[in-house]
Amino acid sequence: MITIEVTQKISAPVEQVCQILLDHPKLERFFNAKIKTTQIQNEGELIGGKGAVRQITIGKIVFEEKIISATNEHICYRIIGNWPVSDHQGDIQLTSLGVDNQTTQLDYIIKFNGPKWLPSFLLKFFVASDINKAMKKLAEHFEDGHISVENIA
Repeated sequence: MITIEVTQKISAPVEQVCQILLDHPKLERFFNAKIKTTQIQNEGELIGGKGAVRQITIGKIVFEEKIISATNEHICYRIIGNWPVSDHQGDIQLTSLGVDNQTTQLDYIIKFNGPKWLPSFLLKFFVASDINKAMKKLAEHFEDGHISVENIA
């Protein structure tokens, strides 16, 4: 089993970070992939939350991920099926920091099994590199002064 752990501090409240992470089509800003929503969330869930399915396209590789659970503090998703990797689960924990709750610590853990023909260390290197870059872009997004529509009034 391959495990990747990434921690990133983000200059925004937990709720804003969560909203950005559940806005599936706009995740392309951060990840090196095309992403589209193929199924919306279950009734009564956060927008983009539990039940939502997103299609990920990386070059010629296409697969789907389903949001298993989502709160402002935790997002869990899994790849549907066993391709391109098997037993995949991603967990993103969002923790408020500081007395003003304007900083979030993001802890991102991904676990999966790679195909037998691809060395695990190589797959881990490429996936970890992509996730690290994406989380840095996410942090930069908030440092550049982007704020959610709800906070403009």
